[in-house]
Amino acid sequence: MKKHAAALCGAAVVLAGMITSVPADASTGPAAPPTARTAKPVWKKCGTSAYPTLQCASVKVPLDHTNPYSERITLALSRVPHTAKKYQGPLLVNPGGPGGSGLTLAGFVASALPTSVAAQYDVIGFDPRGVGKSKPALDCEPGHFKPVRPDTVPGTRAIERANLLRARNFAEACAKKYENLLPYLDTVSAVRDMDAIRAALGAKKINYFGYSYGTYLGAVYAKLYPQRVRRLVLDSIVDPTGVWYDDNISQDYAFNDRHLAFLAWVAKNDAAYKLGTDPAEVETKWYAMRAALAKDPAQKKVGASELEDTFIPGGYYNGYWPYLAEAFASYVNDKNSDALVEAYDNFGAVDASGDNGYSVYTAVQCRDASWPRDWSQWREDNWAVYDKAPFMAWNNAWYNAPCAFWSTDSLRPVDISNRRLPPALLFQATDDAATPYEGGVTVHHQLRGSSLVVEQGGGNHGITLSGNACLDKYLAAYLTDGKVPRGSGEADAVCKALPDPKPLAKKAMSSSTQGATLHGLLGYRG
Repeated sequence: MKKHAAALCGAAVVLAGMITSVPADASTGPAAPPTARTAKPVWKKCGTSAYPTLQCASVKVPLDHTNPYSERITLALSRVPHTAKKYQGPLLVNPGGPGGSGLTLAGFVASALPTSVAAQYDVIGFDPRGVGKSKPALDCEPGHFKPVRPDTVPGTRAIERANLLRARNFAEACAKKYENLLPYLDTVSAVRDMDAIRAALGAKKINYFGYSYGTYLGAVYAKLYPQRVRRLVLDSIVDPTGVWYDDNISQDYAFNDRHLAFLAWVAKNDAAYKLGTDPAEVETKWYAMRAALAKDPAQKKVGASELEDTFIPGGYYNGYWPYLAEAFASYVNDKNSDALVEAYDNFGAVDASGDNGYSVYTAVQCRDASWPRDWSQWREDNWAVYDKAPFMAWNNAWYNAPCAFWSTDSLRPVDISNRRLPPALLFQATDDAATPYEGGVTVHHQLRGSSLVVEQGGGNHGITLSGNACLDKYLAAYLTDGKVPRGSGEADAVCKALPDPKPLAKKAMSSSTQGATLHGLLGYRG
């Protein structure tokens, strides 16, 4: 997945202005029903110490946008209002998932952007249908991830049956509790909610800024409502051609590479961790730790599956590496599991909010696209992945396995190709595991006139407003006056990645507080 900057960028980068003309052969998207009439939101103060100017409101939208008499559901909104004389309209933000809450993200984005830029927008966060403070909110099976779970690797038929039972039970619990809601939990319905929010705000067009799954959400919005898109920022981009089974298989290989990068970092910092200077030796010790925990879970809480849950976030954000390495070293060298259990509590454990997020994640992904219903295909495909990329293969398979038993019919993925947009600005790291690099290139080709900014050598997921001044320069310029970089290669601009973090013992972390805050809001798995 690594690309060289020269090949990516080609000629020197220049900034170009907005393209306003629409090609005569502009592609058309799926027919969108008329946007539901939605009452203007009533904003109330809900500021926090971190984001004191945050305001909250809600709007009601149809459960079924094709039926004007459909029952209404409630969407929770947040806002940091504009303060500048120059007003550029609402900027809707989304952290991904599906299942991620966007309410706090609005406060973060408004505070992380340059003050002069944020002041020109009403930064709007929202909890998509089913999520967080929106009503109804899903929780199909509380405690689904309660430790200790069966080993994810189905080394015996009994382990496979145990995991299959968990997946089937989750799907059946969702069907029983939310029979009337599940047919309307999908990306297209969420996009129509977004346009209802636009209408309620009284805006003719929206600006949009999405991370991870939020890039697919934004691209689908742009397909259905191209005339209503003013500016579009997509960061860490979903490959729309793999929604969703193939995308998850691709993730497995990329996460394995990222885990190997973490183990190499541990070896490089052997003076701090004393786990060996050879990455292969460190890898052997990690899998030995996994095998030991499979037999004897740490403090009856962290078994093999929970260990994977703890280390998977390191594939999203290398700012977690020093903490994970400390836990790893303490368990192996000192036979002490306290730091490991603490790391699980911080990075791997799933609380009620996580139960809600996973319920929405599963409902949307299972509904959005078809999944194999024959478990033998899952078994064959995931053992093939495991042979080459064992780190997350089966963990990811079981995470998505309820889709093999889902009760609602599946839709077709949206062809997001688009010729009717103003220039969109795309950001992608070359070594991103959750949304591998190729997805960013694919969407760059599918969105005519878009510009792609690449973080060369970067492995984090969610890269703008995370401490990289080079990336943020392009974001600020685009939100200020619509200018995008233009290059002659695969990418229009290339930024160097931030340095890897330092071990905690040196009391220096290269990852910024801003970066840690962002990745806490983005969460994992999407």
